[in-house]
Amino acid sequence: MSELTREETEALIQEVLEVYPENAQKDRAKHLAVNDQSVEQSKKCITSNRKSLPGVMTIRGCAYAGSKGVVWGPVKDMIHVSHGPVGCGQYSRAGRRNYYVGTTGVNTFGTMNFTSDFQEKDIVFGGDKKLAKIMNEIDQLFPLNKGVTIQSECPIGLIGDDIEAVAKKATKEMEKPVVPVRCEGFRGVSQSLGHHIANDSIRDWVLSNRDGDESFESTPYDVSIIGDYNIGGDAWSSRTLLEEMGLRVIAQWSGDGTLAEMENTPKAKLNLLHCYRSMNYVSRHMEEKYGIPWMEYNFFGPTKIEESLRKIASFFDEKIQQGAERVIEKYRPEFEAVIAKYRPRLEGKRVMLYVGGLRPRHVIGAYEDLGMEVVGTGYEFAHNDDYDRTIKEMGNATLIYDDVTGYEFEEFVKKVKPDLIGSGIKEKYIFQKMGIPFRQMHSWDYSGPYHGYDGFAIFARDMDMTLNNPCWGKLQAPWLKSEEEPEAAAAGA
Repeated sequence: MSELTREETEALIQEVLEVYPENAQKDRAKHLAVNDQSVEQSKKCITSNRKSLPGVMTIRGCAYAGSKGVVWGPVKDMIHVSHGPVGCGQYSRAGRRNYYVGTTGVNTFGTMNFTSDFQEKDIVFGGDKKLAKIMNEIDQLFPLNKGVTIQSECPIGLIGDDIEAVAKKATKEMEKPVVPVRCEGFRGVSQSLGHHIANDSIRDWVLSNRDGDESFESTPYDVSIIGDYNIGGDAWSSRTLLEEMGLRVIAQWSGDGTLAEMENTPKAKLNLLHCYRSMNYVSRHMEEKYGIPWMEYNFFGPTKIEESLRKIASFFDEKIQQGAERVIEKYRPEFEAVIAKYRPRLEGKRVMLYVGGLRPRHVIGAYEDLGMEVVGTGYEFAHNDDYDRTIKEMGNATLIYDDVTGYEFEEFVKKVKPDLIGSGIKEKYIFQKMGIPFRQMHSWDYSGPYHGYDGFAIFARDMDMTLNNPCWGKLQAPWLKSEEEPEAAAAGA
């Protein structure tokens, strides 16, 4: 299909909305928009961070998922106890491929499931005593842990367990930080509130632990990587570039992160924020309390990498600025070779995205470096400041959708007819059965890394491997089947 005009895109949205009752139409219309680069504030064209409409299928997660699954869970040398029934901890364990270095069960615990395993009696009588006993068992069985977090599940908020009291007592007994996190799943409208709650717990229980400690030997080039969860090794790829340009990464969290690195973060000269949605709160706090500037960076694709490296270097002296140029030139032959190889195979292909966090806007540049066009994008749990950043990245008249329902997403795909979809595991098999190439963009479809110049080569290979796989010749999308086929089949019967 050729590019849709603004009028055609608006008509498409109205057509998709017609299936809903009147009130639902009015509600969902606020979350669907036609992009307009001239708009300065996205709130004028799209609504976000609102409760999902009851009765429609949302792809969002919960506050617990935002805290345990995203912010705290990847901190590798702490033990994260899922306080409540076993299911939440088991479902959130090891699903996001947060790579780390260490010996699991000895000094790293990221892929293990620690749970208070609530039963009916715990709901009736409370789980405080059980939680306190767990703290003792953890310290006996895993003595090399550096601390514990208590990740509250839904029942905890309903029955009123005093996890703060347990944490304070355990902190004294264990002589290690025990952090209570009130991230009950039902809180807020999505996992986004869980990010915020987790950020606040880091602020209150971790960041000030080394205030006044002068033993840390700082340099003028100390930076921290915040909000990179090391999916498939992403943070390692980013760290390589930063160190090659002359910076010293003193903290990386939470992917492959440690408690000590988190405590050292206030010593940094600049905080580099990768996932704005999940970690902007704690970055703002450190700017206010410690005077540490922060900036959002994007290491997807050579164009955005180059922009980000130069912007990072602008915070430092000429030595680092020259280092940034040196890194760009070092990798230029590499990424130009990648583009030369894959762009002819991907030129003109059209992509629709629907992911959480930063990816709906950050990966646009990487697709464009390969000659591809993003014709629709949206977030599961964005706020309007995410869309403020997105409208400038997208072309005019393209689709933007917030908390899109399963029905809406399928209908948009049928009408827009993209060559590739990038979304999550819940959508993957629906669209593949429709004959549409699909990449799982939450955890890189078990590939990666995608960050950095080395990651761009993997990204390009994966997109080509997906789009140009001969298997798609054996399938037909429903809209490609001729109208005569059903009649011919009926006649044959």
